Amino acid sequence: MAHYTDIVFAADWPFWLFFLLSLVTLIVFFTLRERKIRRASAKEITKNHALINLELHAFQAQMDPHFIFNSLNAIHHYILTTSTDMASLYLTRFSRLMRLMIGNFNKEWISLQDELDALELYIQLEQLRFDEQFSYKLNVLPDVNKQFTLIPPLIIQPYVQYAIWHRLLLRPEKSGGELQITICREKDRLCIQLEDNGILITEMLDSTGERQASGIDIASERLYMMSEKYHMHASIKALQMYNEQRAPTGNRLIISMQHIAARQSLAG
Repeated sequence: MAHYTDIVFAADWPFWLFFLLSLVTLIVFFTLRERKIRRASAKEITKNHALINLELHAFQAQMDPHFIFNSLNAIHHYILTTSTDMASLYLTRFSRLMRLMIGNFNKEWISLQDELDALELYIQLEQLRFDEQFSYKLNVLPDVNKQFTLIPPLIIQPYVQYAIWHRLLLRPEKSGGELQITICREKDRLCIQLEDNGILITEMLDSTGERQASGIDIASERLYMMSEKYHMHASIKALQMYNEQRAPTGNRLIISMQHIAARQSLAG
């Protein structure tokens, strides 16, 4: 220590000046460090607020008043004209769907089983509303464990709703619409594939479905924000399908993300 002090004084640096410069350096260092921490904290808070806001908008889009009113109206029609048994069946499905929507609203993650239960209830109610103008098939491959696979809620349904309202129901034919949902694993990734034989993507008018377009925008933005937060490397890809003669036959949407298991830590 004496040798170090000798060097300082040999360089004509008074001890008090050296001490003052060292103190200023430390103050500047800790001040910049504190600002960096505060900026990072503010950025994280902003992200969380944005995600919460998106979740609220997604819930509002899913609890669409037109869907609720028309579903109840269709059930009422069954009560008056057809079968009280069918009316009871669909009323039970409607109440289960409302319970699942509300129960999943404030969760970041739910099981794939819960998501698919709500999705099927939604599709069945849409079939009721539109006199079964379309059919659907849900195929979950054996390598996907529905109970122990986690996904963000309110992700799949907006795309299914969009496919039904703005592709299948706009077909010139009022029957024969087909919707197929396939869920599989590709190594460490979960793939959700939606296919429909509705009108082609390029045939859609800009004026159609402005309200629903916002719904899928919210869903994609939420997925990307969750992807950034949990490093899921999520992606969404829209394609057209063709037959052997290269004639367009329908639309395909692929949602891909890292497979998250219930036992897996999400903190990373």
